[in-house]
Amino acid sequence: MEHKISSEHLSLERINEIMDKGMTLVLSEQAEQAIIKCRKYLDSKMEDIGRPVYGVTTGFGSLCNVTIPEDQLSQLQYNLVVSHACGVGETVRPEIVKLMLLLKIQCLSYGHSGAQLITVQRLIDLFNNNILPVVYQQGSLGASGDLAPLAHLSLPLLGLGEVIYKNEVVPSSKVLKEMGWEPIKLQSKEGLALLNGTQFMSAHAVWSLLQSHRLSLWADKIAVMSLEAFDGRIEAFYPQTHRLRRHRGQIETAERFMSLLEGSQLISMPKTHVQDPYSFRCIPQVHGAVKDNIRYVESVIDNEINSATDNPNVFPDEDMIISAGNFHGEPIAIPMDTLAIAISELANISERRIYKLISGQRGLPQFLAPESGLNSGFMIPQYTAASIVSQSKGLCHPASADSIPSSQGQEDHVSMGANAATKLVRVVENTERVLAIELFNAAQALDLRHKIAQKKSSSAIEELLSSYRKEVPFLDRDAYMHPLIEKSVEFLRK
Repeated sequence: MEHKISSEHLSLERINEIMDKGMTLVLSEQAEQAIIKCRKYLDSKMEDIGRPVYGVTTGFGSLCNVTIPEDQLSQLQYNLVVSHACGVGETVRPEIVKLMLLLKIQCLSYGHSGAQLITVQRLIDLFNNNILPVVYQQGSLGASGDLAPLAHLSLPLLGLGEVIYKNEVVPSSKVLKEMGWEPIKLQSKEGLALLNGTQFMSAHAVWSLLQSHRLSLWADKIAVMSLEAFDGRIEAFYPQTHRLRRHRGQIETAERFMSLLEGSQLISMPKTHVQDPYSFRCIPQVHGAVKDNIRYVESVIDNEINSATDNPNVFPDEDMIISAGNFHGEPIAIPMDTLAIAISELANISERRIYKLISGQRGLPQFLAPESGLNSGFMIPQYTAASIVSQSKGLCHPASADSIPSSQGQEDHVSMGANAATKLVRVVENTERVLAIELFNAAQALDLRHKIAQKKSSSAIEELLSSYRKEVPFLDRDAYMHPLIEKSVEFLRK
């Protein structure tokens, strides 16, 4: 299957489909013509431009006042890429690098960047052949574009750097030779087109949003299981209350719980307790707020991935080359910070439910151990969850609240959106682990509740429990917990 790169709207759903189905990319005729037209215009302007144009005939950053001779413009672009490839730290996960390639191709296809057709096609070749540049997490200020990481993404075009190919890290030059590709000779402005842009930030945001949708759904399912195991009440999910407040996510969450609980014998049992703790009773309000935030952030990222974010912008039809600031990450830095806070809340409230399940209340044994004392049961998984939640709280400090001037003060306000992006991914990973631990606890508690009440939950929850039990058993005595938690994480990914 293939996906045509064009000016048509690229949605997150389509990106998910491209990635999941392993689609190949091909340029539409419209995109090809837009790229060729822009490059021809830029080449023609070089003959009679008559004035300095940032990044086309000048140096970069605070060197914007240094004019470069025409015969050195190609070398200028080469120098830009290699000098900016100074990323450090952990490498970016391959699936996010592949998203970076897709989003950079999309950005260049609009015909406002001046890239050569062969350059865009080579990026497509990398994507289609699963040749993924080695990119490092640290180095971008999220303002002049994601300069350092996008430089690493671009190095293989020049036969430099390293790539992940056939599950091995190998020199790009070796892969180019194997594929029969010559290194690309960059033309005027082209290095800047590759390096200016928000594709490092936006790729992390896209990946995080796709995971957030999945984890939000799982959080509801797992919380329902915990509610049943804790002998919780259903009244907090009745629609009448939520209509009074009218938040969409809150209403959706309550409706989802009512649907998942339909037919449950446990939820309809008479209760001796008047109300549940907030971690159960306020699930619609908390999970719902997360859903609303995911929706908002998706609307922002949706705009971003359908935009040209390099600089300067080239407008052949208007005969204009405009140096501005579309590379600045602020529009997505702040939403990524808020998404991290939202997703961390799914873990925060989840850990509180875990704590309640092991607390020895409502007929459940202490730490969910049939023979507590001899067995520690589920005592320490809650510690693990608490540790993870605490780490996420630190990661939720907004990166976008910071700015450090660079390039001798020419770039005097930056978004730090790249830090927001990498922190967001870590928070998403942390939340997945905490939800997996809640599932681990909730399944144990629900099995115990079955024995206590001699009643069943809804068919939806019983099917989920049955499916989970094929991977992770009920524990009637202490066991090695780490592999069981890892299996729980893998279960959420299925």
